[in-house]
Amino acid sequence: MSSLKCQKLNMNSDKIIVKCKKNSKLLIFRLFLIICSLFLSYSSSKCAEITGPEVKVQNNEMYVTTALTLEEKHLQELKNGIKKELRFYIDLFRVWSYWPDEFVLGKFFVRTIKCDPVKGEYIATSSDGSVLTEKRFKSFESMIKWALSINELRLLNIRELDQATYFVRITVESKIRKLPPVIGYFIVFLSENEFRITKDSSSFSLGTVK
Repeated sequence: MSSLKCQKLNMNSDKIIVKCKKNSKLLIFRLFLIICSLFLSYSSSKCAEITGPEVKVQNNEMYVTTALTLEEKHLQELKNGIKKELRFYIDLFRVWSYWPDEFVLGKFFVRTIKCDPVKGEYIATSSDGSVLTEKRFKSFESMIKWALSINELRLLNIRELDQATYFVRITVESKIRKLPPVIGYFIVFLSENEFRITKDSSSFSLGTVK
């Protein structure tokens, strides 16, 4: 009798082990599908488009104007209340014939966009690392227009530059919203950016002979 009971217990334990293995395989497979879907959705290069940049020189001051256009999917996420963080890099480069382009200087802004569809609140902030500006808007469209645009940003006084050929590079990054911790352990290879796009202005000659 005792040997029969032991055999039954062993058979039951074997079934439990097999069931656990099947469940763990199923869990890993589901996580793999989630990871693949996240990777594919975040790897799209057509998530946004940069307008410009336009460079203007007035009274020896260089001004840059640019804007970002988001695709409908990201706009809909914002309308549904999902907060977004965008990072704008406005960089000036000097062109060299036989050397890599030289970074001269740059400016950096973090823009956050959030709306509450229930309360009808539209809030955006802009920070350059030292000054934080918060604005509230009456409509989604006016919030987007302000948050995704940089108008006549003063970059520098051109008298500080050597005479050479330059261009302005705009880079925009959108940070991925925080993912569940369990998924995070399995996607160390996934970029922390939802998208990252770059666009250069036309080259131009500036500066003084020194």
